[in-house]
Amino acid sequence: MSVHDELTHAQRSLDELFRAVGRLEKQLGTAGLEMRRVRADANHLRESVALLRDAASAPTAPKRPDLLPMSDTPYDNSLWTDSDDEGLGARDRHAP
Repeated sequence: MSVHDELTHAQRSLDELFRAVGRLEKQLGTAGLEMRRVRADANHLRESVALLRDAASAPTAPKRPDLLPMSDTPYDNSLWTDSDDEGLGARDRHAP
């Protein structure tokens, strides 16, 4: 089976689960902790299947960003005249 078929089958099963939970709520009431947990778990399953469906419909391979060529020529040293040597302190002072 394809992923689409499996997701459709899972959705049908979830629909049947929701019908069964609804029938149980009619018989047992909705106030009990157990019933609220079952309803919450069923809602989480519905959300998870929706996320799976979205992920399955998304393109499988993310688009690779365009690469930019980097020049091998050295930088202009005048760009660094106002900076300190990192980790060594300023030129006119001693490192601790």
